[in-house]
Amino acid sequence: MILPILQYGDPILRAKGKRIEEIDDRIRDLATNMIEIMHAAHGVGLAAQ
Repeated sequence: MILPILQYGDPILRAKGKRIEEIDDRIRDLATNMIEIMHAAHGVGLAAQ
């Protein structure tokens, strides 16, 4: 799944995140996917709250 890369100024970046109670396979897959997308886009880092 290709996730969109959000840029500075996107309102969703100001939304408060939810606490992750358990790191399960879904969370691991999401993190792996985000890193793969970052590399494919020649990104240099990820920001998260």
